[in-house]
Amino acid sequence: MKRLLVPAAVLVAAALFLMIPASAGKIGSDCTMKGKKLSGKVQVVTSFPDFKVKITGSFPDLKVKQVASFPDSCGKWQMVTSFPDFKVQFVDSFEDFSIKYVDSFPGVP
Repeated sequence: MKRLLVPAAVLVAAALFLMIPASAGKIGSDCTMKGKKLSGKVQVVTSFPDFKVKITGSFPDLKVKQVASFPDSCGKWQMVTSFPDFKVQFVDSFEDFSIKYVDSFPGVP
């Protein structure tokens, strides 16, 4: 009986692992990462960023809409040069998360 339980447990664990989305853990369902909301005033820097971000055209972790004011919901970013809510550095590899710029429906896809 014990011989059957071990393979069954392995199969159940493998099935659960396959159900997890590829982007799981990158951005929370509440639009946060490392305890910071991914909306608000954003400063682009070349060193010491809060997040390293890759701009992509497909399958982003976050859809971003640039706004001039009221960046108060998920994915709305107002670009500033001082007093940011968080700082990003744009990279080509080894990113914390990827974004795609959109004109409507920003947020976690």
